[in-house]
Amino acid sequence: MGVRTGLVSVTFRQLPVDQVVEVAAKSGLAAIEWGGDVHVPLGNLVNAKRVRNLTEVHGLQVAAYGSYLRAGNVDREEMRSAVATAEALGAPRIRVWAGNVGTADAGVGDRMAVTRGLGELADMAAGAGIEIAMEFHRNTLTDEVDSTITLLLDVGAPNLKTYWQPPVDLDDAQCLQQLEALMPWLSTVHVFSWWPSNNRLPLAARESLWRPVLDRLAAEPREINALLEFVADDSPEQFSKDAADLHSWV
Repeated sequence: MGVRTGLVSVTFRQLPVDQVVEVAAKSGLAAIEWGGDVHVPLGNLVNAKRVRNLTEVHGLQVAAYGSYLRAGNVDREEMRSAVATAEALGAPRIRVWAGNVGTADAGVGDRMAVTRGLGELADMAAGAGIEIAMEFHRNTLTDEVDSTITLLLDVGAPNLKTYWQPPVDLDDAQCLQQLEALMPWLSTVHVFSWWPSNNRLPLAARESLWRPVLDRLAAEPREINALLEFVADDSPEQFSKDAADLHSWV
């Protein structure tokens, strides 16, 4: 089905929803992952429906509800609120975080709590036909591939998936190895160009990584999201250039 391009709304936390939609539409993108911190606060269903309508009016799709729920540290009321917000937003998936402790520092209790929390979230979301997808991120239990796959297998929920993004300072070959290992469960890739460390560059600066990543995503029979995030200087102008490069590589 190919690669669906889009924007992660937290890239432009400083802009109101209307302007975020306009930036994405003008850049020729197909979808937006709406963040739960500023643009679509948890539990505000009226706002979520408004954001959904604005997105659709501009010919865009909602890729996900980018929540900040930390599995293992979420009560059932928050879970229900996240599912209701995602439904109002028309989001096919909810992005969550796998706890707040990295793999190297996590004890058995930490892993058990995150695994149980992911299972509860996935079960609750399944009733609404929604996926749960884990952010692939440092200082969580998805900070490396083996731990991520262990979580996916231990939970065993068919609607539990994962994101991927290039870890800071990992070279291209290692990034591609990670991507391949996670491919059976992959729903979304966050696309950005940081090097070295968290220095933000134009996307083209890491063309050697992103061209093969996008080629690999395109080879899958299902649709996978490639969502732009964290552009240099938080600049809409740079974002437009990055989006043009992304489209030229897809």
